[in-house]
Amino acid sequence: MHTSPAATGGPSEPAPTPPPARPSATPAASPSATPSTTPSAARAAFKDSAGAGLGFIPLGLAFGALATQSGLDWWWAGLSATIAFGGSFEFLLIGLVTAAAPLAAIALSAFMVNVRHVFYALSFPLHRISGRLGKTYATFALCDEAYALTTGKQARSWSSPHILWLQFLLHLYWAGSAIAGALLGSLIPDGVTGLDFALTAMFTVLALDAVRDLRGDLPTPVLALLSALAARLLFPGQLLLAAFALFTVALLARHLATGRKPTHA
Repeated sequence: MHTSPAATGGPSEPAPTPPPARPSATPAASPSATPSTTPSAARAAFKDSAGAGLGFIPLGLAFGALATQSGLDWWWAGLSATIAFGGSFEFLLIGLVTAAAPLAAIALSAFMVNVRHVFYALSFPLHRISGRLGKTYATFALCDEAYALTTGKQARSWSSPHILWLQFLLHLYWAGSAIAGALLGSLIPDGVTGLDFALTAMFTVLALDAVRDLRGDLPTPVLALLSALAARLLFPGQLLLAAFALFTVALLARHLATGRKPTHA
């Protein structure tokens, strides 16, 4: 009679080894296989910079037209807008160049007009810019509009490409409109007025957006107003520099005062 190994207590045959699992036809994507976010960052930066860009266009056209009407070549406006990128200083630069002012006077004027950028560095998100080249360009292209846009509440999640694209587009708006204004300056009638108010209107809108983002932090605009009034009374000849300095001191004093308050559980 035939008996099975299990019945006689003998060793059982080992179970067959299952075949190795076939690799999936669609392997999981690795982090390096994710698509580049540069196009989406450029599109987002274009949307965020469009409002400020519309304010740049009439100012750039007026700057280019003023440059050619002052006797300068059309390319001078484009070169100044690309290299200097100083906005209000560039309007002053036209008068300095046509008057053949000394280089030291031009340098001093540039420092006095753009010294406010020193205070921008206190809160501009330069730490989120990746790469030495990116940080260098972000520092060079830091203008009032870029600072106002990148320090708002909605910009806290912006990536390095997003910020750099926004600054590049603002730079392009200004340089392109300046060149267009220089080329078309002869077609603009002399009686056209109001172009210079575009900058004031744009800063008013940016200030209102910033106040909305504060949400209860109204002492900040109050401190700014008091600093401006104090600078106007005490230092009328250096209003901008004094106002920024007083405002910075007030912010630091408020930070120290609120930081020392005891916290209760």
